Amino acid sequence: MSPDTRLRGATGGGTGPWRLTLRRLARDRVGLVSALVVAAFLLLMLGAATGLVAGGWSQETALSYAPPALGGAATERGEAGDKSATDDPGTRGDAEDLGIVDPLASDLAEIERAGHLKLAGAKRNSTAPFGADKWGRDVLLKTIKGSETSILVGLAAALLATVIGTLLGAQAGYRGGRVDDALNWFYSVLTSMPYMLLVLAVAAVLGRKGTLTVILILGLTGWTGIFRLVRAEYMKHRAREYVLAAQAIGASDAQRMFVHILPNVSHVVLVQLSLHVVLFIKFEVVLSFLGFGVGVDTVSWGSMLSESQTELLLGYWWQFAAATGAMAVLVTAFSLFTDSLRDALDGGLQ
Repeated sequence: MSPDTRLRGATGGGTGPWRLTLRRLARDRVGLVSALVVAAFLLLMLGAATGLVAGGWSQETALSYAPPALGGAATERGEAGDKSATDDPGTRGDAEDLGIVDPLASDLAEIERAGHLKLAGAKRNSTAPFGADKWGRDVLLKTIKGSETSILVGLAAALLATVIGTLLGAQAGYRGGRVDDALNWFYSVLTSMPYMLLVLAVAAVLGRKGTLTVILILGLTGWTGIFRLVRAEYMKHRAREYVLAAQAIGASDAQRMFVHILPNVSHVVLVQLSLHVVLFIKFEVVLSFLGFGVGVDTVSWGSMLSESQTELLLGYWWQFAAATGAMAVLVTAFSLFTDSLRDALDGGLQ
């Protein structure tokens, strides 16, 4: 029997800390259900991004502000009987009697006739599953398409903030001295301002709307909490025996920071990553609601909530309910999954 085989038998079949973490997570029913809900949202996001789901979200398939229902009869829009004053024979007669000749009359009449024919042939539903917005677009498809933007912003901005916070926290906690002092000063300057005001100030300075702009705003301002925790972990681990042993065998500073220490603090990084995904999804909604978010040609849950301000005053609540409901389900599921992941990592990696 080889030494590796005897070692695996003595440690319970080679069970490592990450496998123990997965087992703990699999036994947590709340965490498992939450993970399935999050996975379903991610699949919807991928489907919307590739056009497999909600590809026709921008099509005007229903009446303006059509109410929510499981099905509705199609109705015709733009009846041919809706005539303009220029089609009135009396009006034309009066114009001819006065000797007024409109050089564009024939062209306008042709354009108007073409418009009437097009509108008369178009049919729209009187209801939609989750209702319709002002332009007659299906709110359900719009919500699914909006998940693509909101979830993408949350994931990408959280990943950017996690990378920045981890790199700076590793440098400050491992090196100490002037490097630690300088980074701590920068951290203190950023955290001395309310975060929401900082985000709005950066958004106002950039002055551009778009998904990439929102990702940069959130990612470049949201790394401070990760920096603080990673710095503390590196300060704790840099004096441990395995790091001193790596130094004794000639490992460089970069190897000790990212090859030896980082795997031992990865559970903190993973938990912070998942927490910031939830945080940045909510902040994307706030930014889009305030007009600093995605562009007018992009739909997100925040832009839907911004549109629903005037709709609520008119009694059209379904777009507001769809956007808030989808965001509430995803944020709750992601928060519960984060709690379960943190519990599993704390027990599995100790």
